[in-house]
Amino acid sequence: MKKFFYLFTVLSLMTSCVSKKNQVIQQNILTLKDSYCKAPFKYNYNNKLPSYNSDSILTANKDIKGMFTDQSILILNALNNLDDVHKIIELKKDSSLQSQVKVLQLKTKINSRITIALTELDAVAAEFDCEGERVAQIGNYVDNLNSSRNNKLILYSIIAGAASSIAGGIVKSDGWDNAIGITGGVLGAGLGLATLNPKGKKVEFIHQRNLLRDIWREKLESPNFPPFIWYMYTEKKFSNREERSIIGNMKLRWLHYQFDDNKTAADQSVIFSDGGYYRADDLHNRAAMLNQMQSATRTINQNINYLLLDLDKLIL
Repeated sequence: MKKFFYLFTVLSLMTSCVSKKNQVIQQNILTLKDSYCKAPFKYNYNNKLPSYNSDSILTANKDIKGMFTDQSILILNALNNLDDVHKIIELKKDSSLQSQVKVLQLKTKINSRITIALTELDAVAAEFDCEGERVAQIGNYVDNLNSSRNNKLILYSIIAGAASSIAGGIVKSDGWDNAIGITGGVLGAGLGLATLNPKGKKVEFIHQRNLLRDIWREKLESPNFPPFIWYMYTEKKFSNREERSIIGNMKLRWLHYQFDDNKTAADQSVIFSDGGYYRADDLHNRAAMLNQMQSATRTINQNINYLLLDLDKLIL
């Protein structure tokens, strides 16, 4: 009887800890159902997307190629500042105070638009970062569910083994003794195999504003991104090899690493929908993809940095 008492006490304590842990998780998950990362209101951008006819733009502005890189020229065009740069070049030929004042005014105008572009980049990167953290919390929640499930199965396996051992010690009949031992062994093995479930638990996760869906579909326009940011994402001239756009290259990496080159599975994935039931692997993939887009967005700052350096040389 003492063996039964000790076994019952240990199991009660373990079950109590798991139960309390699940209660905490359930309370936290309520705060993760609705996205707190999106802006409090939707801003209606009036600017249209810049022209994608980059070769024509560069040809029309070949006179400033010695002062600006191709990417800087395209950014100036996207910000609608190319005419201002041409005016500065003309005004620099005149050393009068009036011309110098106009040059400073034009530079202020250009800098103002660049500042807006930088804040747009920061806002988009911040939303990707926030969404990544939000999904990571959900992923940890599901991981904890799977861990709790496995802990329970291991616990039940221990119970089965202990019960069969104690019962075998009490029952003296050889026939019953063997039957109890076999039954306990089979039950313990079955519970052990159940812990090997590769998919595990799933949780409902809703995201009607889905930035990753816009990236995956890569349409001409996206209402969830400022036009300038979307242009930088989708213009091939801003990628390293200029064969595909920034998000074109990103999609290829997703297809290969997240979906094992299965485009049908990718197109049907919950990751690119309004949301649904996620398993841990899907959540971790979504978090990784959001973090990758955050990094890609921040690299655009390098292009704008080069533009600012070119502008400084022009004004000096």
